[in-house]
Amino acid sequence: MALVSEYVDVSAEEAKRARRERMLTRINSAAIYLNILGLGWLAPLARIAAGDIVKPQLRELRQGLVVPLVGIGAFLLAWALAAPQVKTSLGAIPGPAEVWVQAKNLYADHRAERAKQAAFYERQDTRNAKVIADGHPEDVRHRNYAGKPTYFDQILTSLMTVALGFVVATVVAIPLGILCGLSKTMNGALNPLIQIFKPVSPLAWLPIVTMVVSALYANPSELLPKSLVISAITVTLCSLWPTLINTALGVASIDKDLLNVGRVLQLPTRRTITKLVLPSSLPLIFTGLRLSLGVGWMVLIAAEMLAQNPGLGKFVWDEFQNGSSQSLARIIVAVLTIGIIGFLLDRVMYALQSAFTFSSQR
Repeated sequence: MALVSEYVDVSAEEAKRARRERMLTRINSAAIYLNILGLGWLAPLARIAAGDIVKPQLRELRQGLVVPLVGIGAFLLAWALAAPQVKTSLGAIPGPAEVWVQAKNLYADHRAERAKQAAFYERQDTRNAKVIADGHPEDVRHRNYAGKPTYFDQILTSLMTVALGFVVATVVAIPLGILCGLSKTMNGALNPLIQIFKPVSPLAWLPIVTMVVSALYANPSELLPKSLVISAITVTLCSLWPTLINTALGVASIDKDLLNVGRVLQLPTRRTITKLVLPSSLPLIFTGLRLSLGVGWMVLIAAEMLAQNPGLGKFVWDEFQNGSSQSLARIIVAVLTIGIIGFLLDRVMYALQSAFTFSSQR
């Protein structure tokens, strides 16, 4: 009986060890995706919960979570101590507590505006129902709510604008980059233009774009208002260069033997590009896309401020012109929002890069 009991205990221990190993294997696989999303610190916590050795996991957790939190805490402390010492025409620079209060106020304003919008449409629907019941359907009216855009509406407008400008820049830059990478003649023809226009500030492009769009886009649609088109084209003109340059560099650095294989197999140009050129140059293309998106987001804010187009840039400028006691805190809320959104956009592009170039992550 003792031998049987000992055998059962050993078997149970081996099964438990096997389950732990399978769990750790799953966690290690998931850690790749967690790192892509910036949540790599969850992996050591999961390994500790699965029964892995604690000390190395605590070391990884300290590096991935504790150190960044200490850095953020030190920044907030320095900000809270230094802000009251800086006096401006609008008063002292607000500290983290004041900024947080204004962030909550902006959210409350958004909720109040959405409630007004819902009440407006409810009144309109009630009126129209009464008109129809009275037998006068020709008097039915449908009006859009004309309330002021809230802070979150401004964020959405900026995101739509940068998305449109970035997509147009990508559609233009990648084909041109492939041409420059495959053809020395095309590269020699376009390179001087790239070097001339790449350093041009969005503040220089904006007046030209405004005049051209105003002349050619005389009847703007409701879906694409003129202000959005102006800002999006400005983003396009300033953000396409990193993608174009990195695409050309990635294509030009492809192993020539690979292209020779394509010629031997007599692949048509389209299949050569899709099967050989693009897969080999994707890492550099995505590097250019990440840089372009970051440039486009910075350019957009400046363009919105200068042109007074709807978006976060206009919100910052309006608060600066407002000059109230709350304006500084609201501007800092916008600055932090711009930074956080820029970080999230970069993580999205990094996730796409990891998905499409996954073999390089192994």
